[in-house]
Amino acid sequence: MSIAILRTAEAWWVQTPSGAARIATNAATTGELLADRATLSNPDAAAASSDAVPVETLHLVSPVTAPCRVVAQMTNFASHVKDSGMDPKSIPLTFFRKASGSISGPFDDIVKPEHVRFLDYEVEIGLVIGRPLPVGSTVTTDNWSDYVAGLVIANDVSARDIQLPKTQFYEAKSYPTFTPVGPALVLLDSNELKRFGDLRLRLRVNGELRQDMQVAGDMIYSPLQALQALARFQQLQPGDLVLTGTPEGTALSAPAKPVQVISSLLPSAFKWKVFFRQQANNSKYLHDGDIVEATVATAEGTIDLGTQRTEVRYQ
Repeated sequence: MSIAILRTAEAWWVQTPSGAARIATNAATTGELLADRATLSNPDAAAASSDAVPVETLHLVSPVTAPCRVVAQMTNFASHVKDSGMDPKSIPLTFFRKASGSISGPFDDIVKPEHVRFLDYEVEIGLVIGRPLPVGSTVTTDNWSDYVAGLVIANDVSARDIQLPKTQFYEAKSYPTFTPVGPALVLLDSNELKRFGDLRLRLRVNGELRQDMQVAGDMIYSPLQALQALARFQQLQPGDLVLTGTPEGTALSAPAKPVQVISSLLPSAFKWKVFFRQQANNSKYLHDGDIVEATVATAEGTIDLGTQRTEVRYQ
């Protein structure tokens, strides 16, 4: 049975049918909290008292604490690959890193730096690592879920005008508030994690549905494949965050084929100048005051990562 863990600046909480119950723990980080699996596996024992408070009265912060490793899969949904003008069959399993200083709470503002012009969104499912994954570990169909404590909603906010001309993912996706996480860290057992493909990602901007896709049938590389690849070179520790990609529907999409052919003949600097001149007419980029809502759940709600709601604020 899934357990939804919440965090405020002062405490950790477990969500119960009657509200949020404070967890009796001295853990300061997500990794430390996950080390006490005996307490977390028993919500009744986890509560410091029988009194629960309404969840809406809590000021929730990210259930994933920084510093930690934030590793992200790149172009991992076929629909997003096609929307980017590429062939899903040609896409290798690749990763990039984000600074954990970009992590913010599920209801905090997304703050656009003054020099950024084109701010984009990407709803993602985050794997929260629950046990050490040393380099050289053997990850199999039978044990991959042992390394994943649970799942979170994340928004991989991106400054496209930094990312594309520089081919610089790290900077473009690592500004403070560029990784809203939560509201909950939903702990799942191995049987529940087998339903990963049943999860549907949705993102709305000002109530308009922009992204809406089920994992199964669209995700290219599974969490198992991601962890197998990472185990070849990247050590992971409890509390680390692995983002698994986003489906179609982001503000950025590839230009038509004839435009791509013509632009390939242009000098690089001029090409990007023309491209972003065209993007200036794209109203889907995030604007000051926009409300971004993200949800991830199975159709019947048995697994539900909650709803993330953030407001965009221009610096």
